[in-house]
Amino acid sequence: MMKNTMAGTRTGNCAEVFWRFFVLGLYAFGGPTAHLGYFHKEFVDKRRWLSEQDYADTVALCQMLPGPASSQVGMSIGFERAGVVGAFAAFIGFTLPSALVMILLALGYEQIAGLSAAMGVLQGVKLFAVAVVADALIKMGKSLCPDRPRITLALISAGFMLLLPHVFTQVGIVLGAGVIGYAVYRNETVDQVSFSHNVGGKKTALVAGVLFLAGLFVLPVVAAGSEGALGIFDSFYRAGALVFGGGHVVLPMLQAEVVHAAGVSPEAFIVGYSAAQAVPGPMFTLAPFLGGTYGGTFSLSYALAALFGIFAPSFLLLTAAWPFWTRLKNMPKLRAAIHGINAAVVGLLLAAFYNPVVTFAIQDAQDVALVLLAYLLMVTWKLPIALMVPLFAGIGFFLY
Repeated sequence: MMKNTMAGTRTGNCAEVFWRFFVLGLYAFGGPTAHLGYFHKEFVDKRRWLSEQDYADTVALCQMLPGPASSQVGMSIGFERAGVVGAFAAFIGFTLPSALVMILLALGYEQIAGLSAAMGVLQGVKLFAVAVVADALIKMGKSLCPDRPRITLALISAGFMLLLPHVFTQVGIVLGAGVIGYAVYRNETVDQVSFSHNVGGKKTALVAGVLFLAGLFVLPVVAAGSEGALGIFDSFYRAGALVFGGGHVVLPMLQAEVVHAAGVSPEAFIVGYSAAQAVPGPMFTLAPFLGGTYGGTFSLSYALAALFGIFAPSFLLLTAAWPFWTRLKNMPKLRAAIHGINAAVVGLLLAAFYNPVVTFAIQDAQDVALVLLAYLLMVTWKLPIALMVPLFAGIGFFLY
């Protein structure tokens, strides 16, 4: 009886995880930085699935793994709620809306140019995303940078990232911040973080780690010369496994992998890139569009191979790291390092808030006024995001 009750609870949790992330996937415009803001508001502020500290630790972990950080944070939240199956449910829920749109666009991508008529709508939504990210930054900054050393570390991290906008800069900042955090806070007594209810098993983690390495080193040998879905999966798996920073950073590797005479045309690649920025959800859903148009003829199997290929490394790496992360982060010395890493994460988010969120969305004083209006309605008047998104989409349509 108890086993049936536990199984029912786990199934219910997975269904809830899928639904919450599916709803977010319908309106999560604004790119990875905005996604972190949406996650924070939904799962920390509103539903309290995670504490502020747990969420910051999760973001820190995902910043250190290759692949799309925001999608990995979503998978981590699902993992915390309902184990490995919950992580998969979060991935499917958050990715499904935009992936379906991109697959449909691949089916008739020559007509995508008509999306230019919707630029006003997208501009309004982007301005709302600026307010969402600003709100998350303010709250995370207050929580994770409570003293002068961490404020200093956050601002220096932001400055370095703005001056040297490279993926290796981000990795170096995270690692350096960990060392500084250890040096400054190693003798400080820190509160122990409670263990996750779904830490995963070491056997599962080992299997995931082996599969990740097999995909990186064995799959290319097996797929060598393959022109079918296996070859597509291999190309996108490699792109997802070797790129830190996600989003725009993956584009050069994808271009090198798929843009050639027998693959994706340069024109289709540009159209897909533009469309990926116009839909909600993770930018990595560019992959099913590229897979669907591979070879010049639409293929659903190619689209699905590209979609699961580019996200598989993140899922496997997260599954491999999660059980050890939830245990290691309770070690006092590691917690000291995480103090520094969390401050650096705030700095990295601050840099990303400026570029590309602010620079991409705000063009004039009218845009600034609309961002202030969005912040007022969301923070002071507590309007729900589900209402705010269509509201600012309509404002953008009429004004732009």
